[in-house]
Amino acid sequence: MTESSLPSAVDGAVDGTSPPPPKAPLSAWTWREIAYLLSNFPLDVLAFVVLVVWLALGIGLSVTVIGLPLLASGLVACRKYGKAERARARALLGVEVEEPSPLRARETGFFPWLWACVKDPVAWRHALFAFIRLPWAVLTFALTLVSLFVAWPALPWLARWLSNVDRAMVRGLLSPSDELERRIAELETDRMTVTDTAAADLRRIERDLHDGAQARLVALAMGLGLAKEKLLEDPDAAAAMVDEAHGEVKLALQELRDLARGIHPAILTDRGLGPALTSLAGRCTVPATTSVDLAERPAPAIEGIAYFTVSELLQNISKHSAARRASVEVWRVKDRLLIQVEDDGRGGARLDGGSGMAGLAERLGSVDGLFVLDSPVGGPTRVTAELPWRARTGGS
Repeated sequence: MTESSLPSAVDGAVDGTSPPPPKAPLSAWTWREIAYLLSNFPLDVLAFVVLVVWLALGIGLSVTVIGLPLLASGLVACRKYGKAERARARALLGVEVEEPSPLRARETGFFPWLWACVKDPVAWRHALFAFIRLPWAVLTFALTLVSLFVAWPALPWLARWLSNVDRAMVRGLLSPSDELERRIAELETDRMTVTDTAAADLRRIERDLHDGAQARLVALAMGLGLAKEKLLEDPDAAAAMVDEAHGEVKLALQELRDLARGIHPAILTDRGLGPALTSLAGRCTVPATTSVDLAERPAPAIEGIAYFTVSELLQNISKHSAARRASVEVWRVKDRLLIQVEDDGRGGARLDGGSGMAGLAERLGSVDGLFVLDSPVGGPTRVTAELPWRARTGGS
């Protein structure tokens, strides 16, 4: 391998592929592996000494007020040590591993933080990495150094074999322990999305109540008060005012029904997705057809997300697509609920186009759903959404 081919090879390894096969004369890849193996010894000696002293002091003083804080502080340092070792492995061995989920205490305050540190599995695995590496570092340092002067022809293959063991150690002890850790990090992000969405919905409901039904009811109360005052002196005027108030009551009731439908439509609760989506399609300004093939109903929360996803997509079609027709299809595949909304409009929709698509994608992602947008310029636009099925409980 020539020097000019090194960047692409390194990039390939960082992306998760294997480094190129070793060969003589020594390639740039082999020199990086040699540098890693030789630098292991001084760094691992230092890490081992610090680790042993820290553990001896932390455990020995654990019966005092400074023992556990010392132990916790050392575990925080172990996390930083692991981060530095991941960076070194990335630079010299081309090993790319994900960062573990950050340390989180369930409550704020010193003692919750202390307890979270002491039982942090990530930090303890990093400490184990530092502990078991010293004998391996001594062996690899000696073999590599001797091979540099005595067994030069075999050095590329020896360096590859030794560094592959280091790669396995890094992946095994410095990467997230399992899928659960990665899942925790995802769920933290999803929880924030759900919280933000719920807060936005509450603000919308509050605004709709304040600007709509509440304002109308205040005006109604004032009108009825005036009618009461005129009831004896001007019965005809009072009757006209009562008649006007009656109209205001009807409008207020309609606004409250619309608001309730925006929170959770009664037809969805009573009859399920099929009739609810048919009702939605009937209110769309673009002629829309629906096809719902479900032998049973999913969980109420999934039904609600599916309903409001289709509702927003149909609103987008009405406002932005210039389409002549649209279609909504819903079906189930194993434990997933699939939704496809299509229109023959002008296309060109994007997730970052300000049409609410990004918000829909975030909402679906927060419940392990998927959102795929296919909208070439000139159309058609096809949105495919996928949600977990999660069967209904409680006999509903």
